[in-house]
Amino acid sequence: MQITADHVTSFLQLVAERVKEQREYLTRLDAAIGDADHGVNLDRGFSTVMSKLPTANDRSISGLLKLTGMTLISTVGGASGPLYGTAFLRASTAIGDRTTIGAEELIAALSAALEGIQTRGKATRGEKTMIDAIAPAIDTLKEQYAASGDLLAAMRAAVAACEQGMIATEPMLATKGRASYLGERSIGHRDPGAASAYLMAQALLEVVEQAAKG
Repeated sequence: MQITADHVTSFLQLVAERVKEQREYLTRLDAAIGDADHGVNLDRGFSTVMSKLPTANDRSISGLLKLTGMTLISTVGGASGPLYGTAFLRASTAIGDRTTIGAEELIAALSAALEGIQTRGKATRGEKTMIDAIAPAIDTLKEQYAASGDLLAAMRAAVAACEQGMIATEPMLATKGRASYLGERSIGHRDPGAASAYLMAQALLEVVEQAAKG
């Protein structure tokens, strides 16, 4: 299975569509423990990415990811813009000048994205952030692919782990970001960053399924 620049474009389009569809849901989650703008900010960021794609000079996989990362950093407010922006930039760097990527390259790019988020956000698991959804997904992806060599099956398991990680943020006490100001009152609410990460994981799975069909 090979993932091309067209697949990456499809992924970005799917994310933009899902973020727009779920904008109110993401903002509602953020209203409980943050600034009530996560959905609005992400929608603005990915809508801007979509507006730039048709005239992008570099339409390689790396180029598309770099464009996305830089756009999110410059247009998305709050913490999510720099965090997701850094993730896309790190993935772009990991892929380099490859015109297509296989399973190993995809896993390496996703691992680099997670490392970028952890470095930029100075967060680890258990602090009620997007990392609580992303890290289990990456770990599961690596483990399942190493065991089976089946990227699609590994991706499906990873998305399931991402969903469980997202749900697991609900009983957590927030110790990072705006939510940490609430102390005990942050308990019982789903982290909006974990929710948007799960949305992106679902979109990536759909594109991997497309690639698997050839």
